[in-house]
Amino acid sequence: MKKSLVRAVTGAALAGLVVLGSAAPALAAQDAPNDVVVVDEPDTSDLTNIWTFAPLGVPVLGLIQSLNGVPGKLLPS
Repeated sequence: MKKSLVRAVTGAALAGLVVLGSAAPALAAQDAPNDVVVVDEPDTSDLTNIWTFAPLGVPVLGLIQSLNGVPGKLLPS
């Protein structure tokens, strides 16, 4: 009887800690609800290289270059 009471109290305490721990991020956001984050325009000056040029939504030339190097990495020299 005593063991089951201790286990029940311990279980309830751990469950309470889990609930309070999961609520901590939400409680932290209430401190400053009116803060506005200003984001500047992204720097796109370096987006013309082989890895970022993506006319089809996938960087085609970079994908071909990376797939071309796979056999050399898989097979021992």
